[in-house]
Amino acid sequence: MGSGTSPQLVSHLYRRAGFGATPDQVARLAKQSWPELVEGLLAGLHEVDNAGSKVRLPHLTTIPQANVPGYQWNGYEEFVNLVTWWLERMVVSDTPLREKLTLLLHCQFPTSWEKVGWASLMHAQNQIFRTMGAGRFDTLTEAVAKDPSMLIWLDTGTDYKADPNENFARELMERFTMGAGNYTEWDVRAAAEAFTGWQLDYTTGEFYANRYDHDNGNKHFLGRTGRFDGEQVVQIACNTAASHRWVTARMWSWLAYPIEPNNSIVAEVAATYAKTLQIEDLVGAILMHPAFRSPAALGGLVKQPVEYVVGTLRLLGMNTAAAPSGDLFYTLSNFGQLLFAPPSVGGWGFNQYWLSTSNANNFLGFAGGMSAYADLTALADLNGNPSAQVKKMREILGLETWSSRTYAALMKLGTSLKSDSGTWPAQQLMTMALVSPDYLLN
Repeated sequence: MGSGTSPQLVSHLYRRAGFGATPDQVARLAKQSWPELVEGLLAGLHEVDNAGSKVRLPHLTTIPQANVPGYQWNGYEEFVNLVTWWLERMVVSDTPLREKLTLLLHCQFPTSWEKVGWASLMHAQNQIFRTMGAGRFDTLTEAVAKDPSMLIWLDTGTDYKADPNENFARELMERFTMGAGNYTEWDVRAAAEAFTGWQLDYTTGEFYANRYDHDNGNKHFLGRTGRFDGEQVVQIACNTAASHRWVTARMWSWLAYPIEPNNSIVAEVAATYAKTLQIEDLVGAILMHPAFRSPAALGGLVKQPVEYVVGTLRLLGMNTAAAPSGDLFYTLSNFGQLLFAPPSVGGWGFNQYWLSTSNANNFLGFAGGMSAYADLTALADLNGNPSAQVKKMREILGLETWSSRTYAALMKLGTSLKSDSGTWPAQQLMTMALVSPDYLLN
């Protein structure tokens, strides 16, 4: 057993590598050293998620089922139910890093139900992230490239030998593996030719390679020449130095704070990742890097709405059943981060991307609703003692301190409500705390 870790750093680690830890969890975890904490989170990537696996998957129509004459189904309803299912898994998960990594890979390979049209296919892709996300990035990328959702989303299924479709080929390099500026239009053309014949079988709902429609000629791709197929193109792209930097920068930006691939930290961390292409190794290197525990990292990210919603539910001891049916789906939709429905192949952004007048209202509305649904007895019992209530809220939300401005605002509100009774003061104080900069910063 190590010398222990400060509660502030424990909370920071579990917000970034999960969705937050309760005060009791922080107190217990603080007895461990930083390496022990990181090792424990990484170990969870290979453990059974007992709580998460018990979340019942709603019925999702498969393509073969829909092909049965007379079969009727509501695709939109299945989509809503799938979103709620994943939210619940994130809230209750025993292996939070796995669910967080599943979310980050959804951001890395954004695919939307709005074009795919099948909740069952979106779930299958989600399972790829959950089961393969900690492994080799090139293996994961190949699996995603063959995934039916991606075949539909970026039109690989219409990539014909006589008329190659360049959509997936371009995004494979620009968005998924290398970043802009590291390839040419000739590389895009060559990659598109390599993916010809990759199709979706609309009788089975599965990927198949049509060898009769595959361009088997020589291709010049990223400085190499050969009769490349799609698998080889993925391997070449993922094993470039540009990809090592791009993937490292993306993961660092989600876990620590936003940086570009040319940042010196990327070079340090990418050296570890390049040896194995293992995402687990990359995440471990990020969490163990001194800069991950720096002041820049401690206040370096605004919570993504999904992180905000899931983390709030966890810290308040709630689950998705606490809100009326469909509320959380529409909450995320209003925030602009509806799971399984990113706005484009570019996915979602960081920090300022989430800060707007409309989202200020969304944060306030969600905070007010959750404060009304939550059991705030511990706060209500302190009615008449604003100072104690403000301290208790800080403990509940896993914050080491309040900023002077936030503390003053909470004390002013608490004092104005001092003579009130019941749960109203506690609800009002918690609502303000949940929209404070101290809490919104991840």
